Amino acid sequence: MIVQDVIDHLHDLAPLNYAEDFDNVGLLVGDKNQKVNGILVTLDTLEVVVDEAIENKCNLIVSFHPIIFKGLKKITGKSYVERVVIKAIKHGIAIFSIHTALDNAYEGVNSIICDQLDLENKKILIPQPGNIKKLQTYVPKENAAELRNALFKAGAGSLGNYESCSFNVEGKGTYLGNDDSNPAIGEKGQLHTESETAISVIFKKHLETQVLKALFTNHPYEEVAYEIVSLNNTDVNTGMGMTGELRKPMEEKKCLELVQKTFNSECIRHSKLRSRPIKKVAVLGGSGSFAINAAKASGADLFITADLKYHDFFTAEDDIVLADIGHYESEQFTKSFLVDYLSKKITSFAIILSKTNTNPVKYL
Repeated sequence: MIVQDVIDHLHDLAPLNYAEDFDNVGLLVGDKNQKVNGILVTLDTLEVVVDEAIENKCNLIVSFHPIIFKGLKKITGKSYVERVVIKAIKHGIAIFSIHTALDNAYEGVNSIICDQLDLENKKILIPQPGNIKKLQTYVPKENAAELRNALFKAGAGSLGNYESCSFNVEGKGTYLGNDDSNPAIGEKGQLHTESETAISVIFKKHLETQVLKALFTNHPYEEVAYEIVSLNNTDVNTGMGMTGELRKPMEEKKCLELVQKTFNSECIRHSKLRSRPIKKVAVLGGSGSFAINAAKASGADLFITADLKYHDFFTAEDDIVLADIGHYESEQFTKSFLVDYLSKKITSFAIILSKTNTNPVKYL
């Protein structure tokens, strides 16, 4: 197995197409064609984590956070980022980061938080826009069913809880091939009219390559006419944050105590309690202040996130309880989740969970 094979497995879980534009995900260090001897999974790639990989004979580190976030103009070992890159290259260790691709995945970071709290009825808090595209093509009527099925098999035609969705219109197509043409139907140099079906299917944007491959492989024409447009439809299964419901309403203080115990938080900074039971909970791992209004609009009683600033707490406005449990604390279970996922996909070598606590925040 090579590095790219591992990346493909991770892409199935959380396509990098859905990472945020500001992020730096994917293979950050190393050769995608390098043979993999072992994988170390971590939340952050620090020097001590690279040492851990060396000790465990792992030549691929799968990291949640990217060690390279901004551009590096020099690699001299002056900063911890540069030292990590130098050591990884020196020892032939590749580094891959999944970060906001996993944040936006339905089974990703926020689903993990919900599962730790045993929340039900999980839904994406802020669906990511611009993820749905539409393909329209024209095919001889007798080939329409075969092409449709091939497109469905490639992942097209799925929206929410429905699959094999398409729209079909029958009509007449015309074409005239020149001397260099080789028409599948009709003769070159002669105007041909063919009974055709216009097929329209939607697909998630990360599937575009395989959908087009299915189109070209299964379409009978020498030249395939098609168009792809982005739609305004929202993909409810991809996006930031998540909401869920407790099995039974809880008194606010008891609920916060449960959260603190579950995430082993040294302290929880929270807004004013409202003297109302907690039933619906919104969560967003990592820095989530941008989602406060979305959490309020969702009708959540409690919003669990991290990195809230002083003035963020005012925005609760007695509509919701805001709870800052810590950045590391909110994402800590991610690496165990990735180990479990990769272990099910790869059995030829060890998938090792890093033992290093990379939380840079300390408490008195």
